[in-house]
Amino acid sequence: MAAFPYYDTGAIEALNGQAVAMLKLFASRRYSREEPSILQPAEIFLDRSGEEIRRRTFTLMDPSGRDLCLRPDLTIPICRDAVGAGRSFPARISYNGLVFRHQPGEPQRPTQFFQAGVELLGQEDRTAGDAEVLSLTIEALRVAGLQDFSVRIGDLALFNALVDKLDLPRQWRWRLKRHFWRAGYVESLLYWLGHGDRTAKLPGSRAEIEALLDAKGDAPTGGRTREEIITRAIDRAAQAAALRLDPAVASAISRLLDISGPAEAALLQVRDLLKTAGINLDPELEAMDARMATLKSLGIDPTRVQFTAHFGRNWEYYTGFVFELWARDREGPVQIAGGGRYDTLLETLGAKQPVSAIGCAIRTERVLAVKGAQ
Repeated sequence: MAAFPYYDTGAIEALNGQAVAMLKLFASRRYSREEPSILQPAEIFLDRSGEEIRRRTFTLMDPSGRDLCLRPDLTIPICRDAVGAGRSFPARISYNGLVFRHQPGEPQRPTQFFQAGVELLGQEDRTAGDAEVLSLTIEALRVAGLQDFSVRIGDLALFNALVDKLDLPRQWRWRLKRHFWRAGYVESLLYWLGHGDRTAKLPGSRAEIEALLDAKGDAPTGGRTREEIITRAIDRAAQAAALRLDPAVASAISRLLDISGPAEAALLQVRDLLKTAGINLDPELEAMDARMATLKSLGIDPTRVQFTAHFGRNWEYYTGFVFELWARDREGPVQIAGGGRYDTLLETLGAKQPVSAIGCAIRTERVLAVKGAQ
């Protein structure tokens, strides 16, 4: 597809036909259609979406000096409106509209594309919410005319629960969770905590820290004095040097993150690994079993379901269950849908109390391309 799509009559009719079928399905499940503005405040995306999406967001400034962007997704503006309007929960919202993303290094990929999807906000029964949205995603693809696809699943809650059991200061547990998406970073940090030389990588003396500050020249100081920066750095280096994580536990977590394959076999590996390490994550594993049961009830062949432990998608607002659906167009494998649970997003947008949330987005133009290929 061209970088700047042009939709002729045939493409418009085909996309509209898919959209009507999907939206009709969503409406039958009590999801009301909504449409946020294409222009959005830039900060709501740049602060919450993650590095991958930030570098792909089109930003601009209006004549009054406000930083705006073309919406790179619809989840954040829908949730922002739900909070601002004081919506009652649970709320079921559907959509179909354009989103815009820069494609660095791949100028042939489209800068705009249609997404259809749903957001389920405030459903306290998370197991039921996971099943509802996962089922709707698969049913929507089927009513659009697509039958042949595979499923990839993961669960950040599994990793987060594991990290919460570690005997580490809170800020270090947060650091592990925060950088889950960075390839190799978590594994390197775990190795350092369990095996590494803590004096080799962190500047800990006053002279080392002063030399580092001198090398950075005019770098921002966040309003702190030079002495405050040096004192804090010395304290943090001393704390880091004192950290100790059982090497066996660090190794077990790294091995967990390496697990990937057909879901049934992969989840058996996870259970065996946790049992050997003496770590109990039964609630998280039972939740994954329930999702597998949902997929089976929908007629999805278990061999078409892949579980990947180190899988969080590219949006940093995800907090738990994540999934993607894949198929093949004429050029090869393509992601046609994806979604997951984002239970803290509405709080960051101003909600006064936690609001559970899960949603999905379907790339309708890719669905059309896959159907053409099949």
